[in-house]
Amino acid sequence: MASAQVKPAAAGPAGTVAVGVHAIPARGIENFYQLNDRVYSGAAPEGDAGFAALQARGIKTIITVDGAAPDVVAARKYGLRYVHLPIGYDGISSNQAVRLVKAAETLPGPVFVHCHHGLHRGPAGAAVICQGIDGWSPDQAVAWLQLAGTATNYAGLYASVRQFHAPSPAELRTVPADFPEQSRISPLADVMVQIDQRFDHLKLIRKADFKAPPGTPDLDPRNEALQLEELFKELLRNPVTEKRGKEFRELLQQAEQASGVLEAQLKPAVVDRTKAEAGFRRLSESCNACHQKQRN
Repeated sequence: MASAQVKPAAAGPAGTVAVGVHAIPARGIENFYQLNDRVYSGAAPEGDAGFAALQARGIKTIITVDGAAPDVVAARKYGLRYVHLPIGYDGISSNQAVRLVKAAETLPGPVFVHCHHGLHRGPAGAAVICQGIDGWSPDQAVAWLQLAGTATNYAGLYASVRQFHAPSPAELRTVPADFPEQSRISPLADVMVQIDQRFDHLKLIRKADFKAPPGTPDLDPRNEALQLEELFKELLRNPVTEKRGKEFRELLQQAEQASGVLEAQLKPAVVDRTKAEAGFRRLSESCNACHQKQRN
């Protein structure tokens, strides 16, 4: 992308957050930060208290990058507009990044950007927006992620922020302005395809003694287990899961826990292969149990 014509940020030294970024105590919103006059970041609003806190701050538009459906009705009750532009834990696509910038720039503000906990995807989305409309440097954006508590093992989110180039006015004009209150949530089959792909990656990693397989150095063992865990978490919050009943939810919870255990076992610089093998087998057994009872 071409460089945007943006105003310079109130900058500190490289590697420090932009001047003015600060935390805000508020009922109903965890990890609540003001980034500049136009952009706020935090966790999903909890109940009336959360939406009332946003209203009290004068916020007009909520941009959620979470995978779950937003509470549009509650937002409207407090005169707030929702925009749903979901992103993954593996990073922000260039198209979605430009849509985030245009939404924040053109919709009534200030805007509040959130994911579920306000720690990972939300701060990344807010960072891209501030790079696009407030002139933040990549260093400032990364420093913001660190301040917000974005885990460094979400390598895709950090890469998206580091590599982002603010869109030009001409590029922004090509982006449709019909931002949805609720985007289509991936149906069960789509999520399961992603889960299968991550599990296939872990099979290759296992064959390589729980290291990056030869010829595929980008397959980071711990990250693959982490991405799998997040897919299970996202699916547990998907309305389709409730419709499948209690047994399906319990099987998903077991798979989520197993992938979390494996992720922890793959964290050390020198992986204990015996423990990792046990973790992989537990995950495999969990997936197989679900497939046998639910896949058809």
